[in-house]
Amino acid sequence: MPTKPIDLTFGAVFVCLMAIGANITVWFPFLAVPIGGTSVPLSLQTFFAILAGMMLGKKRASIAMITYILVGTAGLPIFSGLSAGPMQLISPTGGFIFSFVFIAFFVGWITEKQNKPGLALYSFAGLVGVAFNYGIGVTYMYVAMNTWLELSITYELAWMGMIPFLIKDIALSCLAGIFLIQLAKRVPANWIYAKAS
Repeated sequence: MPTKPIDLTFGAVFVCLMAIGANITVWFPFLAVPIGGTSVPLSLQTFFAILAGMMLGKKRASIAMITYILVGTAGLPIFSGLSAGPMQLISPTGGFIFSFVFIAFFVGWITEKQNKPGLALYSFAGLVGVAFNYGIGVTYMYVAMNTWLELSITYELAWMGMIPFLIKDIALSCLAGIFLIQLAKRVPANWIYAKAS
């Protein structure tokens, strides 16, 4: 299937949204959530990766996420905390960055299976995306801390530290489905690629 200009446009839009989602509390510090006496930054990357899969379909969404990773690795400060470079990929949270490709692909793949997906399917696809996000991200973090960082941490403890983020992303995954249904009512049908792929 040839690449159309509109495909490149939507892909670029989601690369930008991923950068914004990673750094939203840099520009809007009041969005940080106080948890356990510390200020936890709100990230919308999982939300946008899920939305990309729902809207663009597995192929286009995956390419957009790969582009985001390559641009950040090349040196543009679009990772969390306006960071950049290949070192971010081997940091403890590097697994979450890699997981965005899997989120986009599998959410898009599930969505494409139905001609007229509704909220139930979108919510299911979003939850699958969250499962890939945390399954890959937490496992990578556990391995990183217990190998090249030489820290001793149990797999259970790694998961416990992610519970507040997990709750947030589960809620946002369902919100992504609601958002896309409302968006589909207001834009041309061929803009929602997952329905036509």
